[in-house]
Amino acid sequence: MGGSTFGTLFRVTTWGESHGPAVGVVIDGCPPRLPIAIEEIQRELDRRRPGQSAITTQRRETDEVEILSGLHEGLTQGTPIAMMVRNQDARGGDYEEMRDKFRPSHADFTYQAKYGIRAWQGGGRASARETIGRVAAGVVARKVLAAVGGAGVPFDIVAYVKRVQNLEADVDPASVTTAAVDSNIVRCPDAAVAARMIDLIGEARKAGDSLGGVVEAVARGVPVGLGEPVFDKLDADLAKAMLSLPAAKGFEIGSGFAGTFLTGSQHNDPFYNAGGGHVRTRTNRSGGVQGGISNGEDVVLRVAFKPTATILREQQTVDVNGQDTTIKARGRHDPCVLPRAVPMVEAMMALVLADHLLRQRGQCG
Repeated sequence: MGGSTFGTLFRVTTWGESHGPAVGVVIDGCPPRLPIAIEEIQRELDRRRPGQSAITTQRRETDEVEILSGLHEGLTQGTPIAMMVRNQDARGGDYEEMRDKFRPSHADFTYQAKYGIRAWQGGGRASARETIGRVAAGVVARKVLAAVGGAGVPFDIVAYVKRVQNLEADVDPASVTTAAVDSNIVRCPDAAVAARMIDLIGEARKAGDSLGGVVEAVARGVPVGLGEPVFDKLDADLAKAMLSLPAAKGFEIGSGFAGTFLTGSQHNDPFYNAGGGHVRTRTNRSGGVQGGISNGEDVVLRVAFKPTATILREQQTVDVNGQDTTIKARGRHDPCVLPRAVPMVEAMMALVLADHLLRQRGQCG
């Protein structure tokens, strides 16, 4: 199976299926002598794991990470880093009906059509459990980035739920904190809107339905010069990274589609001399990337996630023989993927930026 490796110099390969023995990741290209504590990795996996609240899937997994290689006395060795999480609460019987029927808008049909075989229990590689490896690798990528700051600003990435269906939060990307994001179970730092989001997701769960929305993310302290035109532009690689996440259906950076309503004079970001050798922009409609290269401003992006495909309602479908039938899913599923998608978006952002940082240093010093 191709397509399981991401990155050029900082490369990650994820492996494993939803209901297999384990899932994990191998990281290659990580610089040596970076301090990594297993607790740091576990903390991010706990933000991603199932069963953490009433509005997420009730699959019970501790997602306890095991580091198999690449570290010695708490430091990276410059060798491949392998990490694994064992699956403990898989219930394959919940998916028995999916053995012969395709769930609408899921990967069941397309995997079967492409490979002639599929792991029908839990969706196999198409399950969000694959993202465990991405989130674990994202912690290592942040370590690569932490020693570097743009314009004297410490490096940081914060993602949060911006919108659930038609409920949109008012959040300032320049000042939002992880503590504010994690202050409630929907991971929205706008407390008043978060409460309404939680109620809305709860209503969808009770109705056997699901909801989608938008996760917004900001990376602060990104150095100038990351990104390689023409085909490996920073924003292009960020788009690929985000759209590779399960249920992701849309991507914007900076002003995004809203920028199409402006004129050039309204949209342009004027430069000014900020002193100390730093050139800044007075606005940031470019989202921190111009010409495919980071300009030192905050990188701000948004990812649209569709409503979870697996719902607890009867739907029309076909079976493996192409015969019309119906299906009503069982099992444990997120009524809204957004709260658990927050650490996934942060991880993919870190992977792209770390890879481009190493590429920049390799080419330009």
